[in-house]
Formats: sequence, C-alpha cells, structure tokens
Amino acid sequence: MDHALTFVIATLCILTLCYRFYGVFFVRKVLRADDSEVTPSHILADGKNYVPTKKWVNAGQHFAAIAAAGPLVGPVLAAQFGYLPSFLWLLIGCVIGGAVHDTVVLFASMKHKGQSLSEVAKAELGPVAGWCTGLAMLFIITITMAGLSMVVVHALERNAWGAFAVFMTIPIAIALGLYEKVTGSSKGATQVGIAAIAASVFAGPYIQGTLLGEWLTLHAETVAIILPIYAFFATALPVWLLLTPRGYLSSFMKVGVFGALVVGVVFINPEIRFPALTDFIHGGGPVLNGPVWPFISITIACGAISGFHAFIGSGTTPKLIDKWSDIRPVAFGGMLAECLVGVMALIAATALHPADYFAINSSPAAFKALGMTVVDLPRLSQEIGLDLYGRTGGAVTLAVGMTEIFTRVPWFNSLASYFFQFVVMFEAVFILTAVDSGTRVARYLIQDLLGDVYAPMKRLDWVPGSIIASVIACVAWGYLLTSGDINSVWALFGVSNQLMASVGLIIGATIILRLAQKRIYMLTCLVPLAYLFVTVNVAGYWMIANVYLNKAAKGYNPFNAGISIIMLTLGFVILIAALKKWRELFQARALEVPMVATPAE
Repeated sequence: MDHALTFVIATLCILTLCYRFYGVFFVRKVLRADDSEVTPSHILADGKNYVPTKKWVNAGQHFAAIAAAGPLVGPVLAAQFGYLPSFLWLLIGCVIGGAVHDTVVLFASMKHKGQSLSEVAKAELGPVAGWCTGLAMLFIITITMAGLSMVVVHALERNAWGAFAVFMTIPIAIALGLYEKVTGSSKGATQVGIAAIAASVFAGPYIQGTLLGEWLTLHAETVAIILPIYAFFATALPVWLLLTPRGYLSSFMKVGVFGALVVGVVFINPEIRFPALTDFIHGGGPVLNGPVWPFISITIACGAISGFHAFIGSGTTPKLIDKWSDIRPVAFGGMLAECLVGVMALIAATALHPADYFAINSSPAAFKALGMTVVDLPRLSQEIGLDLYGRTGGAVTLAVGMTEIFTRVPWFNSLASYFFQFVVMFEAVFILTAVDSGTRVARYLIQDLLGDVYAPMKRLDWVPGSIIASVIACVAWGYLLTSGDINSVWALFGVSNQLMASVGLIIGATIILRLAQKRIYMLTCLVPLAYLFVTVNVAGYWMIANVYLNKAAKGYNPFNAGISIIMLTLGFVILIAALKKWRELFQARALEVPMVATPAE
C-alpha cells in the first residue's frame, strides 16, 4: 500500500522545480517583468489602497486571501474517483494552469494600474467583453458563496458543540474590532481573542444536553436560512467591526492547522487506504454523479486552477506589489503553496477507509445501495461524540480524516472530539470569512451595475443603496443554497469558477501577444485555456442535460440550468472578442518592420 510521505515528497520536489525554473522563465522571459519600471503601488501611493509592501508580507496576505475552503473541500469530494486522478490534476493543473493564471492576471492588472479584471478586459478586448466579464464575475461570486456555505451547513447541522464554537467567533471578533477602533492597537486583544476562540471549543461539551445546546442543535434547513441572514449583517456593517477582525483571527488558525496537518502527515505517515481508481470513474458515484472527466477539473478548482483568484489578483494584491519581480513569489509561489494544501487535504480524505468515506459523504439510502460495510466509523463516531453518517459536503470528512491522523499520536489519542470540533470550527470560520468578503464584493458589483440605471447606487457610502444591494446578494446565493444538494451546487460553482479562470487566461494570452518578444510564448496561456474551456463547456452541458433539466434527478433545477446557459454564453462572447483581437494583433505584428542597424558615422 502507498503511504502519505511518498506523495508529500513528490509534491514538494515537483513544485520546487516548477518555481525555480518555470517560474523564472515565465516572469522574466514571457512577461519581461522589469524592476526598472515603477509599479502602481509607487505611482499611485495613497497610504490606503496603493501601498508598496515587502514581497514576503505581500505573499502572506495574498496566500491568505486565495486559500479559502476550495483547496480543502474540492480534493475531498474528488476522492470518490480514487487518489490518482486528484493527485495528477492538482499537480498538472497547478504547474501548467494555476500558477500561470494567477501570475498573468496579477501582471495584467498591474499593467492597468491595479484595476479589476473587468476593466482590464474592457481595455484589452473592448467594451462588450468588459461588460460580459463584469457580469460573469457577479455570477461566480454569487455561486461561490452558495457552494462554500453548503459545506458549512452539513458541518453544523445537528452539532450543538460546533455551532456554539462558530457562533462565539462573532462576538469575539466584534469585541476585537471595537477595541482596536477605540485604542488604535490590537496587540493585547489578539492574544485574548485567540484564547477566547480556543476556550469556546473546550466549553462545547458542557453546553450539550442543556437548553442552549437544544437551541443550537439545528436542522440543515435552519442553518441554510441563518447563513445568508448573517451574511447580510456582515456585509452591511462597517468592515472594521466584523469582517476584518474575524479574518485576522482566522489567519492564525489557518497557519496553525495547515502547519499541524503537514507535521502530522510527515511524522505519522498514514497509509493511503483508497485505491488509485474507483469504480465511479465512469460516473454514477454517490458524491459526484458525473464521470472523472470533466468533473475532476471542476470539482478541484482551488489547489489546481481557480478563477476566484482573479478577484484577488486584480483586487488588493496589484496595489501592494513593490517591484515587478515580486509577482513570482507572490502569485506564482502562492498558487504552488495552495496546491500543497490541496494535496494534504486529499491525503487526509484517502487515509480513511473507502466505506467510511462514502458513509459520511452519501445519504443513508445512497450508501446502502453501495453494499459497503463501514470499518472505523462506529468507533470514530463514538470517540468524537457525533453521528457522522450522511454529513455530505466534504468538511466533516476532512475533519474526521485530520482527527484520525492527529489522534495516532499517543498523547492525543483521547482528544478526538476536541480535534474534530476545532477543525470544524476552523473550516467554518475559514469559509464564513470568505463569505463575508465575497458577499461584500457581490454588493459592490451589484451597486456598480444598478448605478448605470440609477446613479446614486454607485455611491458605496449611500446607506439605502448598500442595504438594497446587500439584500439582493444574500437572497441570490441564499436561494441557490436552499435549492440544491452539494452535488449540484458544487458542480455549478466549479463550472462558474473555471469559466472565470478561462477568462483570466484569455486576457493573459492577449497581453502576452501584445507585449512578449516571441508570439510563441502565448502558448503558456493557450495550452491550459484550450483544456479548461472545453472542460467547462462539456461539464456545463452534462449538468444541464443530466441534472438541472432532468426531472428524475435530485438536483433538478431549471433556474440553475438558466444560470449555466447564461454563463457559458458569456464565455463564448468573450472568446469571440478575444479571437478578433488576437487576429488584429497578429496582423499588426506581421507588419512590424525589424530594426536595421546603421553604421556609425
């Protein structure tokens, strides 16, 4: 049998070589990043948005922003196909696609003074492509919120301990925000906040069986209603009161849990109990209905290649880059680091017995139809103190897998329930931080679009406009959250996310064709674009035909079919605009007269 350390060593070697050689080639040769050219952070420095930042500090904030729940959940769900397809897609997708995508989007945004991807598309491809890109961005951010929230729903349903720990992060974050606002410093409050979050986990067992515990034992439908209501307040409230302090506190948990998982995998070296390929590679699986291709590439987005990263690469980060060469450690290196996180999540899932994995990730009826017998799950349920059967979504599977690894250390073998609930809280806070930020981005996009009809809506400080846009954003993704299961919603998220990545590669190919010394360098974007664009459209068509418009399917939803058709159409419109632009650029470069040296006088 294979062991985890083999995969870790192989991953580290491949990613290191990629960073050292392909990263240098792409940044220096293809993009021709020149440190003698002044970056937007210096040209437009204002001390607020445009601030020159040291490369490793910038790399840290960029990684924290892009590494949301995607690299944790996607590989867990895709484990249904076996460890091999997921492992190969994580490495190949990241090296050839994800690292290139993130770097070229950041570069393109910096070339346009740190503007958003829609504005870059408008400048590079024309107004129609720019408008379509802006609309596609609104779709993806809305669907992303629903997909991520679906993971939280099944982690917190019928889990009073976890619900209590997650809920307590809200008043703790607000207290930290108020303290910093009043005193101007968060140094002392940070330690108190971290200690309070840890205390919330340890206090969990004592609320079970009490009146408070009964109140917090929520059904999935109730959690699905609470989440968008929470998101409305998180979006409408000042950013310093909840969003920023909660994101700040969650960054410590992020680093701690990632570090612990790496250490646990390296030193414990668990056995990979999944086969390389399962019987579900041709489709019909209980977690994902579709075949291994194209579904492996839309299920695992973050960790391989993700359009969501374009929001960060054309948002905050390009306004902070100090030197052009910094884009290699920040964007290229950040994507490689996220790939490592995805591999770790895959190891945690495949270290479980396949029957236990499917018992957690399938409905009771679907699992019964598989004819499998659980192995360790009864013991794990007893040690954790929670019914683990039928908790779909990936979050619980990852928490169980990580708990199983950690409790193999002799000192920790009696702390399974605490490890599990801490990881659940970590995932939930991680996801809700992204939901806070994402819903706020959706609010800004809605205000911008509605502002073309009614001018005051464009004013971000106009309270009625902020409230209206926040309600629209929360109702939109809240409806998606309550109208499907993880299979259909995560597939919708995957299609929209990878369509956005295709748009990023289209813009990247355009700017490389315009600026690079050799036109052949355009292939660095065209190769992953060709694969991803075909994959997205095949997956979108499969879901429309077999699920969204199939009345016999569990995920039957004409509304989701309509969204998918609109998104795929937007993708084709943007591609057609790009093809026209590429032809113009090829013709213009063909007419260029080479410089001829003249003898010195």
